[in-house]
Amino acid sequence: MEPEPVKRTWPAAGLKAALALAVGLVLLGWLLNTPPGLLGKADALGYAVCHRIDLRSFHLGERALPLCARCSGMYLGAMLGLAYQAIRRPRRSGMPIRPVQAILVVFVLAFALDGINSFFSLFSPSIPVYEPQNWLRLVTGSGMGLAIALVLFPAYNQTVWKVQDRRPAMDSLAVLAGLLALTGLLILALLSGSPVLLYPLALISAAGVLVLLTLVYSMIWLMVLRRDNTIRQARELLWPVIAGFGTALLQIVLLDLARYALTGTWDGFHFG
Repeated sequence: MEPEPVKRTWPAAGLKAALALAVGLVLLGWLLNTPPGLLGKADALGYAVCHRIDLRSFHLGERALPLCARCSGMYLGAMLGLAYQAIRRPRRSGMPIRPVQAILVVFVLAFALDGINSFFSLFSPSIPVYEPQNWLRLVTGSGMGLAIALVLFPAYNQTVWKVQDRRPAMDSLAVLAGLLALTGLLILALLSGSPVLLYPLALISAAGVLVLLTLVYSMIWLMVLRRDNTIRQARELLWPVIAGFGTALLQIVLLDLARYALTGTWDGFHFG
């Protein structure tokens, strides 16, 4: 007689309670020790991953957005790409078709080249091949965000679901064109400078930092606990998402602490 397979379960109720308490305490500590207000919390999220140089950021009135122009584009593009796929192709786990992959490679290369050009402009205006512009940072950042989303979404589905739709999540250039059209509108909204548009976009871009990290860490926890490819219903994702959220938040806390210890301010770096 063959032995019964080992049933893979989540930790006992006591460990779940301990996890929830630990995550709650980390969240409370972060909330109490970061700048006040929604934009203040958004600044603290951006502070963990972005230089936040004032001249390289869009502004809401007198204050810079929580993320620089490039990072704003990247995280907004990623959030849009994830939402677009979740609505149109909720459980598809196949990677984009090859023509789409080729376009994503172009986006990644454009992001890298513009980033390198912009980086060297910090040291001398004569070094860059062309003059860096915030609109270019935004456009190339948005392209990079789309590339991240179009790879992360099917990878997440591959890791999570027991029953999957293995067709490509991005299965045609026409579907990609629709996403690019929406991205263009997103870029125009940021370039408009309208406070009515910039305020929610600022919050969404900062939330994107936490969302992307949570998705990645929840995948990792599923694999560590040998629960990958076992989820049947969305409600079963509660504990892996809590664990992923807690890990993501802990990373943000540690990065915030390290940067604040070095600079003594919540402002962006003061050069460039």
